[in-house]
Amino acid sequence: MNKIEDKELERILRKKMIELKKKLEKKEEEHKKEPNYREILLSRLVDKGIEVLERAEEFYPQETAQIVKNLANLIMEDKIKGYISGGELLWLFRYLGLNITMDTKISVYEKGKLVPFAQKIKDKEEDK
Repeated sequence: MNKIEDKELERILRKKMIELKKKLEKKEEEHKKEPNYREILLSRLVDKGIEVLERAEEFYPQETAQIVKNLANLIMEDKIKGYISGGELLWLFRYLGLNITMDTKISVYEKGKLVPFAQKIKDKEEDK
């Protein structure tokens, strides 16, 4: 190769590197613009909402990610106002066909404290 060909090759490589750098910067910029949908939804969850969301992500990660994105968009568009309870979120997932099971605990308020329902039944049986 002669000097002219070397310079031409060097010029082409420089041009390609500049193009690649611009593409990379553009992708990074687009990624920065996309909001954190999960954080937006988390800011509106109350009661056991976070537990329901985490359980849904555990069982149905892809579907939950899409639902989170849609809910966050509705929040950003001000179409959902107020807060979302755990029960409401669980209902939504089940309505959409995602059967999410939650651990359920029933407690009874007795003598100024909460007593597990199973313990209450056990105590009654022991009294007989």
